[in-house]
Amino acid sequence: MDRFNAMRVFTRIVELESFSKAAEDLQIPAATATYTIKQLEARLGVRLLQRTTRHVSPTLDGQAYYQRCVRILADVEETEAGFGNSGVAPRGKLRIDLQGTLSRHYVLPRLKEFFARYPDIELEIGLGDRLVDLVRDGVDCVLRVGELRDSSMVARRVASLQQVTCASAGYFEQYGVPLTLEDLHTQGHQAVNFFSSSSGKMFPFEFIVDGQDVSINLPGRVSVGSAEAYAACCAGDLGLVQMPRYHIDAQLRSGAIREVLAEWRPRPMPVSVLYPHQRQLSPRVRVFVDWLSEVMTAAS
Repeated sequence: MDRFNAMRVFTRIVELESFSKAAEDLQIPAATATYTIKQLEARLGVRLLQRTTRHVSPTLDGQAYYQRCVRILADVEETEAGFGNSGVAPRGKLRIDLQGTLSRHYVLPRLKEFFARYPDIELEIGLGDRLVDLVRDGVDCVLRVGELRDSSMVARRVASLQQVTCASAGYFEQYGVPLTLEDLHTQGHQAVNFFSSSSGKMFPFEFIVDGQDVSINLPGRVSVGSAEAYAACCAGDLGLVQMPRYHIDAQLRSGAIREVLAEWRPRPMPVSVLYPHQRQLSPRVRVFVDWLSEVMTAAS
């Protein structure tokens, strides 16, 4: 039995909580996955997995073995990449999930450069803002915008994006142009409100006044949970928005959308790459994160 292959099969079963899903992910027959675990348990002399009709979970021995497996597999990959043939270039499939608008603006147009540098890496890219369980979904790293709250991931900040408060020219014709924060209320301004697609939390408008953060809630007739819808509603004269400048830079230059209250701009929005602790040594992850950092640093 190939011990390293058995470790890979075992770790994916634990992460996906399913023999069939792990087999599909590893592109092997389900029977092979089952046989591999039986052989592994027989060799170790312990039961590694608890099986029910709906669920597979590690035993206490299995959890301890899993933690060691992920470290060993990462070390093996790192060692193979760094030795032999004067250093083997990173290779294989890398599963990543990118924030949609940001990636379409900055990352996807430059992917050709990444492949020129690392021709043996294959990328499987998901786009969106949904929360991704990196371990269970088998995702190696994600690019996300905003403050991070998941301490179980390794996070590397790669950029800070300037944010602006703005609305369409047509909107300002109807409501007037606010010159102070007080005008937001006295002039009866409306917002396109933005909520978290995961928690449903509505985000207030943020401003910096004398170095302090000030939050303001504005009424609005429409609330959205995606960056594309947010920008579209702004362009459609539906209200004020706060968003990274890059997203509407062309409309700002043309005058179709106008920035206001620039004196009290919100703090820049952070952009970070996240990846699981056990994959931090993967050469594929490392070189892709380094490349993303180059791309986003140049953009910010």
